[in-house]
Amino acid sequence: MNRKGPNPYYIAVVLAVILPAFLTVNDGVAQSGQCGLERQVGAKALDELTWRQLNAIYEEVGEERYDDAYDDLRKMLERAGRDSYLQAILHQALAQVEWARENYGPALQYFEKAVELDSLPDQTHFLLMYQIAQLYFMKGRYDDALERLDLWFCKTPEDSITSSAFVLKASIHVQKKNYPEALKAIETAIAMDENPKEQWFQLELAAHYELEQYPQAAVTLENIISRWPDKKIYWMQLSQIYFKLKQDQRALAVLALAYRKNLLDKEADIAHLSSLYSNSGVPYKAAGVLEKGIRDGIVKPTRNKWTTVAQAWYAAEELERSLAAYEEAGKAAANGIIDLRRAYILADLERWPEALEALDLALQKGGLGDRRTGEAYLLRGMARFNLGDFEQAGTDWGRAGAYEKTRDSARQWMNHLQEERRRRAS
Repeated sequence: MNRKGPNPYYIAVVLAVILPAFLTVNDGVAQSGQCGLERQVGAKALDELTWRQLNAIYEEVGEERYDDAYDDLRKMLERAGRDSYLQAILHQALAQVEWARENYGPALQYFEKAVELDSLPDQTHFLLMYQIAQLYFMKGRYDDALERLDLWFCKTPEDSITSSAFVLKASIHVQKKNYPEALKAIETAIAMDENPKEQWFQLELAAHYELEQYPQAAVTLENIISRWPDKKIYWMQLSQIYFKLKQDQRALAVLALAYRKNLLDKEADIAHLSSLYSNSGVPYKAAGVLEKGIRDGIVKPTRNKWTTVAQAWYAAEELERSLAAYEEAGKAAANGIIDLRRAYILADLERWPEALEALDLALQKGGLGDRRTGEAYLLRGMARFNLGDFEQAGTDWGRAGAYEKTRDSARQWMNHLQEERRRRAS
């Protein structure tokens, strides 16, 4: 709800509509109320002088001269004597002026006094109930607000009830944590308005969340996105709900569409989309999204991020791209583990000179631990062997033999090296 007072135009219109009605009123018996309230309102009239004074005050309000209007109304109230009808009119007008001045406490007191006098015609009397309900809501008196609002609802013709009244009702029920009733009210407001406001859908969404009605929340988010397609938060929420509902493909599709609309502008967004692609068995997309995020400056070029890119490219059998990503990861790494991984891929491709360079770099950086260090020496021996450097290959296999995990393999390669030397010597 808007907590600000009505604007000058609104106040002027209210007084312009209501004050003429006060000149002569003869409602007779008010409609009997299904809320258990019947009112007898007899013939009422204002004299010409009083009318002219009120009309002058209306002009002051229209010109935003609220202080002057308030002072003039107070003077009129002091001269009103025991005329309860005139007193009610003046209290209602004072309430409107105080509301315009954002003096909500005094505004509420004047409204309550106008109702207490019980002298205004039904239409005006119950309109005050609506305004009092708004002020009670603003003051956190939610039970009182709902009581007055329900009374206004039951005394107001259906065709005079606006969507804003149902929004107020929904807002009160939310504060009372009565989410089923809040949903009924806000859904009614949305259905009856040609241009429902974004905040109304947010209220509906919040109620669904509180009731753990996630499928319904998804429908609400789809409606929101259809109206406000460029707001990232709703795409993210919809994807998260589908993920919670174990509808991973829908979660991915929603986030992928948001990505194509250039709405994902945070590292966490890009990383999440990449992980969804990976989990869905689409490593090519996973790698492409994350690498583009790095190159666009959205994702930090850390060792872990480049490693993730490299692994995804490898899973997609894009070995050249995987190698390039591993090389970037290696630049950001303090140890040689990434360079060793790159060396394995190069060895599989039998690109021995490049594998040798990667292995030299891995061993130079260190930090591999015993098992990986042994593997690095073993693999470097293989690279040198395939490059015809038997002497250095033997040296590397000798070093690999010093590590328990690679000792047997190193011995086998040493035997192979001896056989190769004998074959070449014969």
